[in-house]
Amino acid sequence: MSKCSIIADHKSEERYSKLSLAYSTEEEHQEVEKAISDCTAKCALKPNIYGGDVTGGMKMITIEYHDDCDREGGNVFEAIIKQLGIDQCH
Repeated sequence: MSKCSIIADHKSEERYSKLSLAYSTEEEHQEVEKAISDCTAKCALKPNIYGGDVTGGMKMITIEYHDDCDREGGNVFEAIIKQLGIDQCH
């Protein structure tokens, strides 16, 4: 993808972190699913992953890590963002 139109939003607290990825096309959906599959496999912690609709016809997939004492989720999120070519995370 030359210019990434997937929107990334990250939130983090003590032992909790989440990354939400909003997309609008089926092609972007497939790219997001592949990146999640590729990158979450590298972490021993298993995330909660769920999706939903967003305003403006977009859809979103959210990846959450709970009880992430060693903050492994952050490395997974960085790998996902890099694989998708996202240059800005909100």
